[in-house]
Amino acid sequence: MKKTMAGTIAGLAVAGMAYSQSQRPNILYIFTDQQNAMAMSCAGNPDLKTPHMDRIAREGIRFTNAYCAAPLCTPSRAAMFTGMPPGKLNQLVNGTEIPEQYRKNTLGFLAAAAGYDCAYAGKWHLPGDIRDQEFGFRVLHDHNDIGLAEACAGFLKQKRDKPFFLVASLDNPHNICEYVRDQNIFFAEIEEPHINQCPNLPANFGINPYDAEVIRAEQRAGYKIYPVTNYTPDDWRRYRNAYYRLVEAVDAEIGKIVTALEKQGLLEQTVIIFSSDHGDGNAAHQWNQKSALYEETINIPLLVRLPGKQNAGQVLPQLINNGVDLFPTICEFAGATVPTYCKGKSFKGIAEQGTASEIREALVTETLFDGSTTKGWAVRTPGYKYVVYDKGKNREQLYDMQTDRGEMVNLAVEENYRQILDQHRKLLVRWHEENGIPKDKRATPQVSSH
Repeated sequence: MKKTMAGTIAGLAVAGMAYSQSQRPNILYIFTDQQNAMAMSCAGNPDLKTPHMDRIAREGIRFTNAYCAAPLCTPSRAAMFTGMPPGKLNQLVNGTEIPEQYRKNTLGFLAAAAGYDCAYAGKWHLPGDIRDQEFGFRVLHDHNDIGLAEACAGFLKQKRDKPFFLVASLDNPHNICEYVRDQNIFFAEIEEPHINQCPNLPANFGINPYDAEVIRAEQRAGYKIYPVTNYTPDDWRRYRNAYYRLVEAVDAEIGKIVTALEKQGLLEQTVIIFSSDHGDGNAAHQWNQKSALYEETINIPLLVRLPGKQNAGQVLPQLINNGVDLFPTICEFAGATVPTYCKGKSFKGIAEQGTASEIREALVTETLFDGSTTKGWAVRTPGYKYVVYDKGKNREQLYDMQTDRGEMVNLAVEENYRQILDQHRKLLVRWHEENGIPKDKRATPQVSSH
């Protein structure tokens, strides 16, 4: 019976058809906190081993150009569960509430209305902890990586007559925040080897000469958040070792959940999506934490495993916003109604068809630095990345994403790239207009007239 159902689901996926009420898959969304896209061994990183993430990638699809809606916990999570840009929600800082007009159309309520058994385990941060049934979810486990996988396994053992939507929200590698502040690590243990066994510095450890001035100003002003201004190269290598060990610790918990799914015979009836809310600087440009719009902080992992291992092992380049795009994707898998105000683009069809065609021309990530007033926006297109901040020298950045993913050569200072710069400026203006988010005049440079 299970084989027949899995085969039916896989066949529908091949055809790109919608699932019927009786054939809809279970949905398992696993996400971590503060993990960048390169912090997986399946992404080619030799400094850590993530066998369970690698398995999902090997049996599914890895998207290389997935970005968070904002590089901070609450804003990113708000976008995931509402399908709205954080700026539209007025949720660009931690500890803010989802506006009342969107609360009843969050993912849990929509999936439940579509006939799903919805459950949530782990960190919520929208704000604080999630209360049982508050957003349409049964709450299985609080904000604690210890015991979370076991709570999910218990849920998977339950008998039910309808599909499930399970969210497993793990905290690590967020414990790198406690590590850098010399505080206790909550959900893992870190052993520090001899410095010769620590990962080396990244190729983009240096700060490019035309980097945005405001980033260093933020670093100097926010010692509690960025206590790294006096770090030596060896200190940064220890930081990178700690970060990767925390990723490995959370990978082990993910493995427990996927194993439990498999033991219950549910693996081939379940869509698995794995991602993170935002990344971490991890010593690139001598930056730790998030907020800045570097690749390491906004480019996040995105893996999708379909029933029947459809398109297994594919690596796809689509531009995906793991906030506004995740929302309609899960709704489409669940057969749930997507609110008309949602401007996200579902990547369900791309995953099922395994095609390299784009779903969008560009995406935007927005930021308000943690504990600050500094705002910024990043516009990612297939070839380039444009960044603008609202203050300081060199506030405009332009990088060639084919040749300079490490963001070491700012092309915005070159006349030869004026046309491309103007194109990206226009894309940002259009994004503001389409989303009804007021433009910041300080961060909206005039388009060249020549």
